[in-house]
Amino acid sequence: MILRLLPLALLQCFLLTSGQVLLKFALQRMETFAWSGVFWKSVFLNWQFAVCGLCYGAASLLWMYILKVFPFSMAYPLISISYVLGMFAAIIFFHEAVPVYRWLGVCLIVCGCFLILK
Repeated sequence: MILRLLPLALLQCFLLTSGQVLLKFALQRMETFAWSGVFWKSVFLNWQFAVCGLCYGAASLLWMYILKVFPFSMAYPLISISYVLGMFAAIIFFHEAVPVYRWLGVCLIVCGCFLILK
């Protein structure tokens, strides 16, 4: 069961993280929020925003399958892998500095995921 769940959970986390990264890129390109046509045009003509929605949709469909087939107590905690992927995305795409205490948190998350899969 674990060998079937882990790749699906990793794919679902990758889709979630990709959606978040694309949303961040989309928000950086959008106009300042206002109830105006200019703002909404910047929202709906933004390809990153559209692909972000596709990533979230695919992640949701995969999550529905995971919940249907696998125990909730194993599947749900594995979503935290997306936090780890998000940390790496912050470094790679947004050039953020990550302090040591955040790396410690990431290590704890990874250890927790290994314990869940045991």
